[in-house]
Amino acid sequence: MSGGSFVLIKARIASMAGPVGYGLVDDGAVAVADGRIAFAGRREDLPKTFAPWPRIDLEGRLLTPALIDCHTHLVYGGSRAREFEQRLEGATYAEIAAAGGGIMSTVRATRAASAEQLTASALARLDTLLGEGAGTIEVKSGYGLDLETELKMLRVARDLARHRRVRIRTTFLGAHALPPEFAGRADDYIDVLIAEVLPAAHAAGLVDAVDAFCEGIAFSVEQTRRLFRAATAMGLPVKLHAEQLSNLGGAIMASQFDALSADHIEYLDEAGVAALARAGTVATLLPGAFYALRETQYPPIARLKGAGVPIALSTDCNPGTSPLTSLLLTMNMGCTLFRLTPAESLAGVTINAARALGLQDETGSIEVGKSADFAIFDVEDPAELAYRIGFNPLHCRYLEGIEA
Repeated sequence: MSGGSFVLIKARIASMAGPVGYGLVDDGAVAVADGRIAFAGRREDLPKTFAPWPRIDLEGRLLTPALIDCHTHLVYGGSRAREFEQRLEGATYAEIAAAGGGIMSTVRATRAASAEQLTASALARLDTLLGEGAGTIEVKSGYGLDLETELKMLRVARDLARHRRVRIRTTFLGAHALPPEFAGRADDYIDVLIAEVLPAAHAAGLVDAVDAFCEGIAFSVEQTRRLFRAATAMGLPVKLHAEQLSNLGGAIMASQFDALSADHIEYLDEAGVAALARAGTVATLLPGAFYALRETQYPPIARLKGAGVPIALSTDCNPGTSPLTSLLLTMNMGCTLFRLTPAESLAGVTINAARALGLQDETGSIEVGKSADFAIFDVEDPAELAYRIGFNPLHCRYLEGIEA
């Protein structure tokens, strides 16, 4: 469903189109026809053909593309607040996982939860993101690690768009952790994902991309490569949790499959940066996880910028290592922790986040022909979106030309 025809006027437009920067247009106008952008530019340049259309006066408010959260684990059961305490007491992420906590504790809770319970808890988190101007959310599976629960998670994720005005992209993350049923048999588990679980999810129309956790506590580069070969044979794009805790070379391998994104990448080396640049793969930074884990290994920001690798930002909303549901705070973290500029952080949750989902031709910037997905904020300077902490200036948002 899309909206009718109208014109937004007296807007300060941060188009996020073209060269690096906001692409600011003062006293701007945006014409919307049937959910698509028909004109975007200075109000004085608005063609006369739009003169009869209804007008909405934004009174100088900031108009940006609707925000995009391109890496979330929004659907899950249970809580891991106790693990937060354990990390404060000195336990490491790997130690918690080895003791049966970490991802596996969420797997147990998610398997036990009904679809209705998962939907209710996910909607509470989703509403917080939408309330800050998000229009597109990626949601991963990966807390089921069996056929039944992986499909349940993906169906719940898809169903969120029935309850709210939001664009949902679903990512199959069956290779998130090794389930207890396959202890010591990681290769056998990958075989099952390739032969049974991924084909079933794909056949049900539940998969937009395939992801994996390539790490010493999860899956090797070669195991991930096997899964990605199967995914690409099905015509599915891939993305990867890469180089978060060590440098295994996962990002280089993912780039060989023209991966949409490589995410986390704290331990990415110079060869990995070059590989992402060659493939046009987006580097998705997850400052919430960096913050929650009290990480000290910084992603190679300067090298990524120097190589021209697009940088996205995301909440990584998950119960264990990034219980974050604020893209505005994520933008602030991107600036304060990673020294991105406010313009780079806004690009990270708009056009570059769209690239990380393969949606750059549909959304992420205010350009003619794209979906009329907008966030309208009660601020004048777009830097305020990254500058303020714990403050939500959203006035309203639009998805496909309909105020949501």
